[in-house]
Amino acid sequence: MSKSTLYKLMALVVAISLVLAACGGGGGETTQKVTSSGFVCPEPDSKMEVSSKELNLFVWTEYIPTEWKECFELVYGVKINHDEYSSNEEMYAKLSAGGTNYDLVQPTDYIVDLMIRQGLLQELDQAKLPMATLDPNYLNLEFDPGNMYTIPYQAGTDAIIYNADKVANPPASFADLWNPEYANRMVFLDDSRVVIGMTLLTLGYDVNTTDPAELEEAKAKLAELVPNVKLFDSDSPKTALIAGDVDLGITWTGEAFTANQENPAFVYVYPTEGAILWQDNWAVPVGAPHMDAAYAWINYTMQGNMFWLMLRDFPYINPSLAALEYAKGNQPELYNAYMDSPITNVPQDAIDAGHRIEDVGDATPLYDQIWTEVKGGE
Repeated sequence: MSKSTLYKLMALVVAISLVLAACGGGGGETTQKVTSSGFVCPEPDSKMEVSSKELNLFVWTEYIPTEWKECFELVYGVKINHDEYSSNEEMYAKLSAGGTNYDLVQPTDYIVDLMIRQGLLQELDQAKLPMATLDPNYLNLEFDPGNMYTIPYQAGTDAIIYNADKVANPPASFADLWNPEYANRMVFLDDSRVVIGMTLLTLGYDVNTTDPAELEEAKAKLAELVPNVKLFDSDSPKTALIAGDVDLGITWTGEAFTANQENPAFVYVYPTEGAILWQDNWAVPVGAPHMDAAYAWINYTMQGNMFWLMLRDFPYINPSLAALEYAKGNQPELYNAYMDSPITNVPQDAIDAGHRIEDVGDATPLYDQIWTEVKGGE
């Protein structure tokens, strides 16, 4: 049985016990709200006035605990409509095309600035947001000074993962991935900026270069690698790794942590060139029809006794001090696993050596062209 399944079963047993206790304590009806998994929904720390009857989310795949949606519907009486995307570019294209009615999206750092300049995001009312519960290290970053448009959701790294039971000569750098012995054994994220960025790093160039000559050189080098990649997958790259369909590749923090918890033979390597650093954020598109529900959702799901579920389901780097404090006192197994792993508790030297992807402005079409041409030949 996987740890994730065990945690959910434990939660179900606890929830049933609490419900029975509540029902039998005073002979009256319980007011507790319980999800289909048995999770007892906590009350909002401060319940907000909401008149909207729906909330439209456009979020990354596999990135929202089911209990959040059920609890929000039970507590606020608001129906959740939930669409997903697999890349920032997919999300950006859909919003740029118009015709959407999304209330909340989850843009990664490098595309936030572009979306702001394109008039796709609206300013947030920080007085209605749980800013004080967040680690200051994830606030006021260059892509959104003062957090005028975004609030941190999850952070992480893009680095190398390999199965130590199957890879005799493990990679230590991004450059090592061109090793012919890895051919047809790798899974990569289906993310243009990450893959092109790591190729640029192997050439000694800036991950955000706008130099056409450097990009052309990266294109030629990446074209040599792509035929050796068995699978590009940004939805669930851990699936192919755990199933044994591939033995190594490039993935995100949470996928690597989950794979390692399932099978300790999976090792996460911060490459010598430096890992890619990133942060996903909540943001509100211009024209969002249900602003009251959007603020209520952020506040409710990000309170400590709700946001700790991210440690269980999507263990990336958690910027919520409230969630970590709650988990420390109430979910010590999850908390200790998170703190003890160099995947989620990233060593300072790996952070110092890391690279953050940024908007490249007018050079964006060059990156898009490289990705289209190189992936077209895979």
